[in-house]
Amino acid sequence: MSLITRLCSLPGLYRGLRAQALDPDPIRQFQRWFRFARCARCYWPNSIALATATPDGRPAVRLMLLKHVDERGFVFYTNYESRKGRELAVNPRAAFSVHWVELIRQVRVEGRVERLSGAESDAYFQSRLRGSRLGAWASRQSSVLTGRADFEQALRAYTAQFKGGQVPRPPYWGGYRLVPEVVEFWQGRPCRLHDRLRYTLREDGWLLERLAP
Repeated sequence: MSLITRLCSLPGLYRGLRAQALDPDPIRQFQRWFRFARCARCYWPNSIALATATPDGRPAVRLMLLKHVDERGFVFYTNYESRKGRELAVNPRAAFSVHWVELIRQVRVEGRVERLSGAESDAYFQSRLRGSRLGAWASRQSSVLTGRADFEQALRAYTAQFKGGQVPRPPYWGGYRLVPEVVEFWQGRPCRLHDRLRYTLREDGWLLERLAP
């Protein structure tokens, strides 16, 4: 028996995806699904596949951790000088998808990207483990290394430099907010007869439409 079939057989858990049951605001609807994914103990429920592109349309995708969601959008952190950071500097648009395989659910988000304020990035940076803060200093993300020894040497140097004191946020590291313009909710169903409901931002608010699976 497939996972979808087993899920559908559980009374009250699975009834498909109906437009009438969704929140009028896709961010609130995402928060609802996200809380459920956490309660269901999905593996890494905040793992997202983030896509960026160069101005001439060359895409790149990588797994990231979604760190915060509120009415303003979806927040993640990285090195400004990484490939994604360089691409966002010249083409500040991105998309991500999150897949909760245990629930047979997926969400896709598209929109523009803006940097967080320095204060917001500082606050989050200081909440990280000390080792992660030191690693942010040591890693010139996406740059070419002659070997891992280069990175380990840099890590030792910064560990010594900040020994006994605070580890401040590097000037080349911080947060981004993806401000959504399109959000699609996907619920798996047997025989590939899935449910897809898409929100699109317009001048008068969010338009909700059902898409063919």
